[in-house]
Amino acid sequence: MAKKAAAKSDKQSGFYVIFGENPFLVSKECEKMLNSILQPDQRAMALYEPKAEDARIADVLDELRTLPFLAPKRVVLIKDAEPFVKANTEQLEAYLDDPSPSGILILTVTSWDKRTRFHKKAQAVGALIEIAKMYSNQMPAYLAAYAQQTHGIRLDVQCSRFLVELVGDDPGRLCSEMDKLAIYVAPQKTVTFQDIEHLVGKNRMFDAFGIIDSINAGQIAPALDRLRNMFESDKSTEYTVVGAFGYHFRRLFRAKALMEKGVSPQEAATKTGVFGYFQKDFLRQVSQMTLTQIANIMAELGKIDFGLKTGQTTAPVAMERLITNVFLMQKTHN
Repeated sequence: MAKKAAAKSDKQSGFYVIFGENPFLVSKECEKMLNSILQPDQRAMALYEPKAEDARIADVLDELRTLPFLAPKRVVLIKDAEPFVKANTEQLEAYLDDPSPSGILILTVTSWDKRTRFHKKAQAVGALIEIAKMYSNQMPAYLAAYAQQTHGIRLDVQCSRFLVELVGDDPGRLCSEMDKLAIYVAPQKTVTFQDIEHLVGKNRMFDAFGIIDSINAGQIAPALDRLRNMFESDKSTEYTVVGAFGYHFRRLFRAKALMEKGVSPQEAATKTGVFGYFQKDFLRQVSQMTLTQIANIMAELGKIDFGLKTGQTTAPVAMERLITNVFLMQKTHN
């Protein structure tokens, strides 16, 4: 969960800075704060929200010093406020020497320099709220809490982990998929593994399966065409493709490992969660790849995931290279 730097007092401040690397988490905290200050019907009269690049310090200060009408406070909110702060640091410092008793200024920024004089003054007068970075292992619990708090939906550990595997560990995209799932399962208040597979993962996993099928058949051109079509037809593929391929290869790996221990192919597929008409085609893929080959592909997917998160590559380039390498590997093996 996001950690927030505590204010010096529980008393409501007249100045807030909300900062953190993830814009979705910062936005959620900002909305939570607004809800604690103003009712929805008070915002039209008591909230001033200019764009950072358009905000003039004189207008901002006038708004803060204007008495609120039909609301407890007058709020000025500036999101992505780095350019505004940079251009008006001295005026903001002067304002903090004598802040308006009826106005609240809220700034959101990606980063905040704690070495400056402005930071020290802001810390003494107002409240700085730092939204800590969230890591992959925190996402399932965060997602389950979001599902319960936002939609009243129970999301068990397995389902939340599965959704993270398919979508990735960006909290904004995860919550967006959870919102879609809530509509999909309504009026039910639970989400099953099958619901996620059908709504979120079905097309992606089917595409992954079809691409590997083409590779095993020695047909690289159809495999690449299908991959490119995935990216062209749905922009979200950029964020979900690694998860879909990873999920497919984990199932292949588990089934192969079970079969090498003497488990029958049908039982291995069933234990891996593959049923019905899909089982025959799935087992054909299992038979065409060695455990080492599958493990190497999974390791490459891990490297791609790291490269995407650190900006070292893009999903289309990385996945096309992977598909080509898998084809060459299979060609050499066969």
